[in-house]
This record gives sequence, structure tokens and C-alpha cells, in this order.
Amino acid sequence: MTAAAVRELVLRHPTGETSIRVGQGALAGAGPPLAAWVAGRALFVVSDPRVLALHGAALAPLQEAARRTTVLEVPQGEAAKTLATAESLWSRMLEAGGKRDSRLVAFGGGSVGDLAGFAAGCFLRGIELAQLLTTLLAQADAAIGGKTAVDLAAAKNSVGVFHHPALVIADTDFLRTLPAEELRSGLVEVIKMAALIDPPLLTRVEGDLERLLAGDSRALAPVAAAGAAAKVAIVERDPDERGARRVLNFGHTLGHAIEAELGYRGLRHGEAVAYGILFALRLARRRGLADGDAERLRGLLRRLGLPPLPRLDPAGLGTRIGRDKKALETGVEWVLPAAIGEPRVASVPAAEVAAELAVFLADPFAP
Repeated sequence: MTAAAVRELVLRHPTGETSIRVGQGALAGAGPPLAAWVAGRALFVVSDPRVLALHGAALAPLQEAARRTTVLEVPQGEAAKTLATAESLWSRMLEAGGKRDSRLVAFGGGSVGDLAGFAAGCFLRGIELAQLLTTLLAQADAAIGGKTAVDLAAAKNSVGVFHHPALVIADTDFLRTLPAEELRSGLVEVIKMAALIDPPLLTRVEGDLERLLAGDSRALAPVAAAGAAAKVAIVERDPDERGARRVLNFGHTLGHAIEAELGYRGLRHGEAVAYGILFALRLARRRGLADGDAERLRGLLRRLGLPPLPRLDPAGLGTRIGRDKKALETGVEWVLPAAIGEPRVASVPAAEVAAELAVFLADPFAP
């Protein structure tokens, strides 16, 4: 694998720097810095059984460099992101002799990264973390920027901390084993980012969509790297999500409400966000978004072959939207593009949201 296949990025944030490597063969090239990072220390690896079965052998160099390794298995997917699971991790780490200078590796996708990052940020008031990423959603977006969280029944990602990893390794060769549904879920986050802040990336996704959905790592590598670079640029401008970074919540206000209303079952995160984007496009069109821009995004999401939106109660969704972690005392803010590449944040009256929801749920792809 040539060095040109891997893109190296650095995210500078208030607590230091995160080294990020994205591309084919990224893990092999990161061997020396990873080994130095864990050398002589206790290493905790948080992962799920499927990832360990598929890719566990890739951890061998880390385990050889560490003084000792404890593998902490957690449930697959969103089911892992609970306070009970986090408490179990803390207890097991303490029982295994974890110290302030121990190391924790999140090995998996976005859910494992959220949970492990939260556990690392809180354990003994914070231990160092590395993210070894095996899904497109995590590689292009979720694992970059220091946001960690677990879910409550009433609202997704409602308990968390900012805890930046020391290292992020996004090896796109891992994506070959992803189911098509997971690739689709990750592509929604790429589309979100591209539509707002990187229109050339949107054009690339439109042109290469079939190869991307097929798991072609040569096609996926530049897409994951472009998504990561866009995320780095906006996080450096707004590390604590108080300004510009808020636009990355495009589609997430309704998307998170859908996930919570479904009990975090039935739709993957990216699929729920796709429906959230479709709803945001309705609101944005009423505020000046051109029909052509709205149809371009609707058409691309339609090509993904999303599963049908389950039957949902508009009133229940409205309640969950009001509990969204991004909501302010003054109300809920929505990310509504003015045009492709022109994000904006706007307040929308609750009565308008309720009226639009009733129509949207009947036909999500309608203009």
C-alpha cells in the first residue's frame, strides 16, 4: 500500500492535538506511533463481538506493545450506549487495575466510539483514548471532534462529555466487511457534510454512489478522507459546538427524535438522519431554498434505497424534538440550508413543525 493512499490530518483543539490517518492501509502505517502510545501501559480495548471476530487480529501489534491488555466486549450498535454499560466498563477497568496513565482504544463504529470515549473521559477524571474505526459513519464524521455520549430512553446522546482522542485511525480496508446497510448509513452523514460545507464532495458521492454502496475501498478512501477533513476544519473553528459547528446537526433534530421514538430499533442512525434531512428540506423550501437544490438532495437520498419510515406518532415526535440535546431555553434551532453549500440555523415555530410533521410522515419524499 502506498503512502499516497493515506491522508494525514491534525485536529487542533483546546486540550491539544489529535493525529488522524484516513485511507487504505492506515492502520499498518500507524503502527509505530500507536505502539509508542501504549508502550508499557495497561491497555483497555472496547469493542463488540462482531468487530472482534472480523478484525481482532489487527490488534496484535498493540497488544504486544502494551504491558497488559484487557478486552471489554459491549453490545453491538446503539444498544451499547447506556449508563449501565458505561458503569460496567468503569467497574471492569478499576478491577483490572486501570490507572490515570492507562490507555483505552475504541475499536469499532460510532456507537462504540461514543461509549468508549465517554468512559475514557470520565474514568479517573479522564484517560487517553484512541479511535480505531471500522465503519464509514465513524471514519468520516462521528469519531472526529471529541463529542462522546450515551443515550437515555427519552433522548439520544443526552449524557456526555467532550473528550478528544489522541489518535484516530480510519483504515478504509475495514469497510469491505460492512453490510450495505451500514455503508448507506455512513453515506448519509457524508451527504450531510457535503451538502453544507463541501459541494465538490457531494458531486463525487453522486457520481460514485454505486461503487460506494458496494464497499469499493478505492472509492471510499477519498470520500472518508474528505469528510474527515471537512469535519476537522469546522471543529477547529468551533470545538465546543457553540457556533459554526451547529450546522453539522443538519437532519439530526428530527433524526434523533425518530431514533428515540423507535426505542433505538428499526432504523440505523444514518437512515433516521436521512429522514431528518428530508424533513428539514421541507422547512428550508418555505424559507427560500431553491426547488432544484432540494430535489437534488432528495434524489440522492432516494437512490440510497432507504428502508420505509415506520409508523410514528407526530405528537410523540414533537415532544422528543423539544428534549433534543441541542435545544435552548429559547426553543429548538433547526439547520436549514439556504442553498447547497450555504448552511444556516433558524428557529421554527412549534406549530409549524407540528403541521409539517403530519404531512411529512404520510409521504417523506414529497416536496
